[in-house]
Amino acid sequence: MSYSVGQVAGFAGVTVRTLHHYDEIGLLVPSGRSHAGHRRYGDTDLDRLQQILFYRELGFPLDEVAALLDDPEADPRAHLRRRHDLLTARIEKLQKMAAAVEHAMEARTMGIDLTPEEKFEVFGDKDPEAHAEEAEQRWGGTEAYAESQRRAARYTKDDWKRMQAEVASWGERYDALMEAGEPATGERAMDMAEEHRLHITRWFYACSYETHRGLGEMYVADERFKEFYDSMRPGLAEHLKGAIAANVTRHGG
Repeated sequence: MSYSVGQVAGFAGVTVRTLHHYDEIGLLVPSGRSHAGHRRYGDTDLDRLQQILFYRELGFPLDEVAALLDDPEADPRAHLRRRHDLLTARIEKLQKMAAAVEHAMEARTMGIDLTPEEKFEVFGDKDPEAHAEEAEQRWGGTEAYAESQRRAARYTKDDWKRMQAEVASWGERYDALMEAGEPATGERAMDMAEEHRLHITRWFYACSYETHRGLGEMYVADERFKEFYDSMRPGLAEHLKGAIAANVTRHGG
């Protein structure tokens, strides 16, 4: 069974021009030609194309892709192991990036059209522009950042005050929960964790359970967040991390 260049382009989601280029540089030379001289690709060619596109997706330049695929010492199992390792690393990196995006979003409130006096009136001694430049440089192109900006741009001073009041109320109730000796894995703590997740979703961006788990870990790992939550009650950041993890598990995560 063989396929035309147009068929392969359709299968792989690439352009015919790309396949022509791969042929010209010797990266993917079709194994056959029609009587009219047109390129024909077999199953082995499709397997190689799949590997090429995988490495390209991971950011490898074409010359490195060629070197990897044409390594005489490598066998198919070695390629699969390498791809598995790279993909695992990519997933881990993306998970960390997603958590960092949420971290940056929560670290500052964006698009507030207030005077400096009003900003401090609303946020106390916590500058709402903290980490703004870092967030813009690192995450400005993400959908989470854009969504948070779209929402924040519509908020009024009263909206920000209402949001802060919700945070204060939540903090007081979590303090009372810990004072009562409730464990992080208890129902009350998990309910408070769920309320925390919904607060983020309501005010900033859709916060999934796995994203929330990453945030919980960040609250302990990042001294700025740890200080913020522990200012409500010493040890609250660690307790909240546990409550978030338990809540994720409760919801099938």
